[in-house]
This record gives sequence, structure tokens and C-alpha cells, in this order.
Amino acid sequence: MIEDMAARKLNPHTQRSHIQSCKRFATWLKRSPDTATPDEVRLFQLYLIESGASICNRNRIMTGVRFLLRVTLRRHDLAAEVWHLKEPQKLPPVLSPEEVKRILSMAASLKARVMLTISYGCGLRAGEVVRLRACDIDSAQMIIRVVHSKGRKDRHVMLPPEVLDLLRQWWKARPRWYDIGVEPEQRWLFPGRNRHQPLTTRQFGRLFKEAVKAAGLRKTLSLHSLRHSFATHLLERGKDIRVIAALLGHDKPETTARYTRVAIGMISKIESPLAA
Repeated sequence: MIEDMAARKLNPHTQRSHIQSCKRFATWLKRSPDTATPDEVRLFQLYLIESGASICNRNRIMTGVRFLLRVTLRRHDLAAEVWHLKEPQKLPPVLSPEEVKRILSMAASLKARVMLTISYGCGLRAGEVVRLRACDIDSAQMIIRVVHSKGRKDRHVMLPPEVLDLLRQWWKARPRWYDIGVEPEQRWLFPGRNRHQPLTTRQFGRLFKEAVKAAGLRKTLSLHSLRHSFATHLLERGKDIRVIAALLGHDKPETTARYTRVAIGMISKIESPLAA
């Protein structure tokens, strides 16, 4: 199974998830999954629901199990017994522009402020921010090149002057000992604790949580909330939804269209029929 996943160049996180899912199936089955029956595949899915697993988690587990059955074991009869449940469409948490300013101003360090500002100001995912290298910043054209993002796709996003100014400040203050033996253009903007490795998304998320707490916000937020806010605020300012989709790296327009449901500024300006 590991060879099958490697041959298909599945993301390391996806590979770990699939392996954990198959281990859970084998633990429940109490024997090797290649001896499972169609009834047992159906009963395992029932067990996941009855054990309190969320629809999202249940679907994730069964995606890994189906890969094992369909690809590695070539048991298409068993793979046919796997079904996915429709997940509830929840509204993403969005911050107001004032709340974003509070978070950015309460960042604990220059590094934290630069990273959080890029995340909101350019709409990048956490993993995209931490993997930025010096060569990805094009100050001549005022763009940032996002390399091998989700789905192994490259894209360009704008480089706001405020972000460029912060990056230049950070480049002067940034630790240098990480750069030994690394070409200048290949140096990580945000090096991690391990040599030649960038900061982890977990460490980045911790910086965000600290800033949120310092800002006194009590909402349930994640680092991805800055990206949600980026898209929503652009939409409220009248930017074309197709342009926003390109900046976010979305393939499907309906993925970006969900922000119309949380664009509070747009919704509040709509006149009710009672006003007629």
C-alpha cells in the first residue's frame, strides 16, 4: 500500500491518514483486511457512525480504506460497499477588518506579524506561507509566486507594498546561521528549528493563537480564518469572484462562491421587501 501511494505521489499527510485509517479498520476487524467480507465493510461504516465519529472524519477514514481495497488489494467488490456521506456545509468563520487589524497589531514578534500579514494580505494557506523562499518574492512585478501549493499547482498572488516593507524589515532581522551552505535565492523566509527546514504550520498556528488571545477575541478561530477573511473582504469591495478564485487557487467556482454567504457587508446592504 505504501508503494501504491508513493507511485501516485500522494501527499505525505494523505499517506499517513490512509495508513491510520487502515489500521483502525484492521483493529476493528481483528484480522487482516484482505480477509474482510462485504458485510463487514458495511458494518464497519455503521460502527464509525455509532461510535460518534463526525461525518468528515468518517469519510476520511473510509477514503483510506477504499484505497486499500480498490488499489492495493484489487478487491473491487469490497470497494463498491464503501459510500460517502454528504458533509454539512458550514459557514467559514470570518473576521471583521477591525478584528484583523487587532490581531496583526498584537503579534508577539516581527516574524509573527510578517507571517500573519502575508496570510491575510495575500490569502495564502499556512503551508504556503511557511514554505516561501527568497526567490518567490518578485518586488519588480510586485507579486509572490506560490510554488507547489494544494494540488501541486503554482500560482501568483499580489505583493502589497505593506507586505514588501515588512519582508524587508524581517530579512534584515532574520537569523543567519540557517543560511550556511544555502544559495541566497533558495533560503527560507521563515526557517524552522531544524536546519534546512522551514517553520512548521503547527508553530505558525501557535503564533496566530497567541495574537488572537492578546487581541481579546473570543471567537472560535483558526489560522485559515485569515484566508477566509481575505476572500470575503475582497468580495465585499466588489472584486470579481473569478479573480478571487484565481488568487485563492480554486478550481471550482462554487468553492469560492460560498464566501457570498458570509460577506456581511454585502448582505447588510440588501434592502428587504419591507422597505418597499
